Amino acid sequence: MSNALSCFKAYDIRGRVPGVLNAPLAHALGMAVVEILGAKNVVIGRDARLSGPELRGALAQGLHEAGAQMTDIGMCGTEEIYYAAANQPFDAGIMITGSHNPADENGFKLVRGGAIPISGDSGLFALRDRVAEILEHTSGTVAFSPSAPLHQASYRADYVAWLLQYSGAGQLEPVAGRKPLKIVADAGNGCAGLVLNELMASLPFEFVCRQMQPDGTFPDGVPNPLLPERRAATAAAVREAGADLGVAWDGDFDRCFFYDADGNFIEGYYCIGLLAQELLRRVPGGKVVYDTRVYWNTRDVVLAAGGQPVMGKTGHAFMKERMRAEDAVYGGEMSAHHYFRDFAYCDSGMLPWLLVASLLHRSGKSLAELVAERMAAYPCSGEINRRVQDARALMKLVRDSYAPSAQYEDNLDGVNLEFAQWRFNLRMSNTEPLLRLNVESRADRALLEEKTAELLKFLEDNGGAVPA
Repeated sequence: MSNALSCFKAYDIRGRVPGVLNAPLAHALGMAVVEILGAKNVVIGRDARLSGPELRGALAQGLHEAGAQMTDIGMCGTEEIYYAAANQPFDAGIMITGSHNPADENGFKLVRGGAIPISGDSGLFALRDRVAEILEHTSGTVAFSPSAPLHQASYRADYVAWLLQYSGAGQLEPVAGRKPLKIVADAGNGCAGLVLNELMASLPFEFVCRQMQPDGTFPDGVPNPLLPERRAATAAAVREAGADLGVAWDGDFDRCFFYDADGNFIEGYYCIGLLAQELLRRVPGGKVVYDTRVYWNTRDVVLAAGGQPVMGKTGHAFMKERMRAEDAVYGGEMSAHHYFRDFAYCDSGMLPWLLVASLLHRSGKSLAELVAERMAAYPCSGEINRRVQDARALMKLVRDSYAPSAQYEDNLDGVNLEFAQWRFNLRMSNTEPLLRLNVESRADRALLEEKTAELLKFLEDNGGAVPA
């Protein structure tokens, strides 16, 4: 595969600009979307990255030359493209975003009409192959016109109204004798601030805002709260403000991350349980899809709430496809992607915090109180990334070494092995050259730490693994 086409991943397109992902590729992608998907009416948007306008222009020209009409909703979050594709008569939606990746990278997330995802299994690789043909034919050089005709529109007001209604947050009333919930909101100079500014006036909460202005240079670092080094500033702001809750978002705000009142980062894993309970309260007996990385807590919570747990493959396109197949009411990944049937089975970074904040408001309990029991019952390592020389060979070596004593094994997504009191998942990243390790135990943190250290040493001793 050429260097340019290496940006086509399992469920989206991403790469460094302009070396891997550039205007000629964006132009070819626009043409391919019309030719392969038959899309004649396309909605497009972009995040705050500085390369966004150029890529949008090239993408729009390719779409136009191939015969499509385009609606541009401007700078937005990925879920705003999902909302538009699900509620307006578009044949496809394209979000130009590098999400949580470094500032010099960008990418594309694509959906069909109805916000149906496009992954490697459902058309993305066909697009890749057509892009390759177009680039070969044009030799990667295109004479770009100043601009293709773009219809400008905004659906943000409708989207915000729907968020407030569906979450119930818009109907909350202040509680007599109780101070309003204080929330630190950290947009990370991504696009979350665009929607937060519209939401806050309709909520009975007090907000302390950080990095609300979109800035594609990301002056305080790339917005990726999954990185431990990116959590400290938000945690400190929670403590300094005496806040009840901290929420931070990645660049295109399709994920949100939680901090308790002491500034402790709460793994997305435990928030899945909270959200599953909330959705099952609305839809008794519903199905909940979870990913393979850590799931013992999710499965127990769903069963206890009368729901049906369903395992899915990691990755937003795969999760959405499984949710549609199962008609699941909710789906959650430990990486903080949360999916909702009533949001066209798509992931949202706004609905989860609105639902959790509403739960805190109604119950009068803290986030720490709501998750403490589950964290003790199923402690987890969090996702640990390692760079290795030969990921497939090392995964096989791990599997062959541990599988003989395992009580359960599946290969839905990497190496997934269970033992009596602990389990682990080891998988290759779909988007980066990494191995990702997740470990959990049954109420035994010492065992968790022992087995995590053991596995990391095995990786280092046998594959030269280094921290990512």
